[in-house]
Amino acid sequence: MPLFALICRDKPGHLDTRTANREAHLAYVAETGVVTLAGPFLDDDGAMCGSLVVLDVADRATAEAWAENDPYARAGLFENVTIQTWKRVVG
Repeated sequence: MPLFALICRDKPGHLDTRTANREAHLAYVAETGVVTLAGPFLDDDGAMCGSLVVLDVADRATAEAWAENDPYARAGLFENVTIQTWKRVVG
């Protein structure tokens, strides 16, 4: 079964939105149980500026629904989100 990579870029200047919703986002990740790999992108200064989330779900529609219900997305953090089918080869 393929995995789905969410490549999320934060809106510029929205680090406060990210930090304010981080606990809710991490709780969502834990309670949904479909995230196999995740972490923030960092800018040149080491500040969080986006996310990479790899989901193990049945189909793209489920990945889209997960992305839409992420507390970060609900808070309007992301400038854009790309969902790409991904095949694990290493790791």
